[in-house]
Amino acid sequence: MRTRAIALGLTALSGAVFGIGLVLGGMTQPAAVIGFLDPLSGWDPRLAFVMAGAVAVYAIAFRAIRGHMPSPWFDGRFHLPTRADIDRRLVIGSALFGIGWGLGGFCPGPGLVAAASGATGALVFVAAMLVGMYLQHALAKD
Repeated sequence: MRTRAIALGLTALSGAVFGIGLVLGGMTQPAAVIGFLDPLSGWDPRLAFVMAGAVAVYAIAFRAIRGHMPSPWFDGRFHLPTRADIDRRLVIGSALFGIGWGLGGFCPGPGLVAAASGATGALVFVAAMLVGMYLQHALAKD
């Protein structure tokens, strides 16, 4: 029970840091995301800097953790993806994600953070995301 509480606390802490970073980077504002995706209407580069910063932090942390820890603190092994193929489901899912992101200006993380503020658009986005997740789970064959 204590291990689970510690894991939950660390998860909440990392989620809070992630959320603060999204707010500071302007990623909870759909206009910033759409401004990045629409270079013809005055390109907004903030998203590129936020993504580059996130990739850099993750790359350093991943190498440090995998280089020094044989297993995670709260599990017996690391659960890393084993598939490397590109199939129809991956392509369709990626296209739907990108279309939704471009139209709504949210992806899951920033959508959840913005929904916590009560923003109507974000609440609609999160509701639609949850319905989509449920339908995918219900219809998945494997």
